[in-house]
Amino acid sequence: MELTDEQVLADTRRWIEKAVIGLNLCPFARSVYVKNQVRIVVSRARHLDAFLDELDRELDLLVKTPAEEIDTTLLVHPTLFPDFEVFNDFMNVVDDVVAEHELEGVIQVANFHPDFLFEGEAADDASHFTNRAPYPTLHLLREDSVERAVSSEGGDADKIVERNIATLRELGAQGWRELLAKP
Repeated sequence: MELTDEQVLADTRRWIEKAVIGLNLCPFARSVYVKNQVRIVVSRARHLDAFLDELDRELDLLVKTPAEEIDTTLLVHPTLFPDFEVFNDFMNVVDDVVAEHELEGVIQVANFHPDFLFEGEAADDASHFTNRAPYPTLHLLREDSVERAVSSEGGDADKIVERNIATLRELGAQGWRELLAKP
């Protein structure tokens, strides 16, 4: 069964609301989400070049649009990257695209994947859930927004990461599945 854009959006919103905001994994997510400043784009690109064209457009749009209108963008592709390692390697290209746009220090890109794995962690460690989303996702973040969020949390990004890992290890794999189960 082909996933519709509506289903991909619904699953992504459920992840944002229940995990990212519900578990406070991202300290600034709630404020921009409730103000409708989070743009979620479902890509149907059939190949990497087309997906990179979409990334180009989204980077340009984010930079040209005031943060009060769009603070952050999620570029979601439900089918192009079924393999996490391929998606993870693709992040090198994404970094090059950010550099080509001369946006280093302005925009950063975080990646999320349903099978995300941190190198050096056991495959069943719940820490991986910090970067797991229902579908492969590029999160385009304004550096200014990230800095404000980290400052509001005491200025230590490592403490946020540690707190998130502790939260997810306490929740565990079964709790994660239940949290994101469809209603």
